[in-house]
Amino acid sequence: MRIGLDVMGGDLAPDPILQGGLDSLEFLDVDDRLVLFGDTKVIEAGVASAGVDQTCIEIVGTTESIGMEESPVEAVRSKADSSMVKLCQMASRKAGDLRLDAVISAGNTGAFVAASQMFMRRLPNVARPGIAAVVPTFGGPVVFIDVGANIDPKSQHLYQYGVMGSIYAQNLLGIDKPRVALMNVGGEEQKGTELLKQAREQLRDCEHIDFIGYVEGRAVFDGAADVVITDGVTGNVVIKLSEGLSSGIFKMIHREVDAIDPSLAGSFEPIVQKLYTAYDYHEYGGAPLLGVNGLCLICHGSSKARTITNAIRRATMYVNAHVNESINDRLCAVEVETG
Repeated sequence: MRIGLDVMGGDLAPDPILQGGLDSLEFLDVDDRLVLFGDTKVIEAGVASAGVDQTCIEIVGTTESIGMEESPVEAVRSKADSSMVKLCQMASRKAGDLRLDAVISAGNTGAFVAASQMFMRRLPNVARPGIAAVVPTFGGPVVFIDVGANIDPKSQHLYQYGVMGSIYAQNLLGIDKPRVALMNVGGEEQKGTELLKQAREQLRDCEHIDFIGYVEGRAVFDGAADVVITDGVTGNVVIKLSEGLSSGIFKMIHREVDAIDPSLAGSFEPIVQKLYTAYDYHEYGGAPLLGVNGLCLICHGSSKARTITNAIRRATMYVNAHVNESINDRLCAVEVETG
């Protein structure tokens, strides 16, 4: 397995990104390769100082990087020698024997989505790829799709997100029969836009998923569904709001306990840390762009070393679970059934 990592992408890059990649080496098999993209001098110095076994490391030097605030499509087209563009080029079929099985970046999400679709292309029968983020909830992990790739979806896109999200939940989260729901302002069938109503009808008619209808935002964190389908704007707002809220709650609890009894705060710390870890997005590494012909794993812009390490571990799980093959087979079967 060959996994490519954009060392230059992310708010904190390059040091924690590179460190996370090097920390993941212990989880890779002897025949696996970690391919590092970015400034050659920076990467070589980091690898040398870490004192790791370099047998399974390859370096692809680049002279450019795409900033977080740059226009995605324009940056991809104008920066041919950027770490992100080179990364996605080597994930394309044209790369031949050097082709990457997975690509990972914490850089500009829009640019990464654009580059992956430009060079990796889409799986057959996929109309529009979507980002599937695993969100920890009180009822267990929930797959949100889409969370940023498609801000103006059609009903067919939402329908396919339900199919792909269900397969992802089965193969990666081990949920035997994922409950798939469409996010709406209420559970009643008469509510929502025409887009949601059209998508609901398509999802209801699909025999390959367990579609349970609409779900409200407040029910998601109670475990009402295993897969939640939504447009990219709503999905992105939901996950970022939940990240900020969970982080704020834990900080507030720690502050209040410390104010009441500083000695109690020390005893309470392990409990808070355990809960924080369980609901920390860094533990899930990254979110796959489902529907591209390969694995594009999108990490949070504020990714730390352990975020990247977890992303690489998840990438190996994704490839070994043959998620893309399952998506391709399922959508092909659906196309045949619907004519």
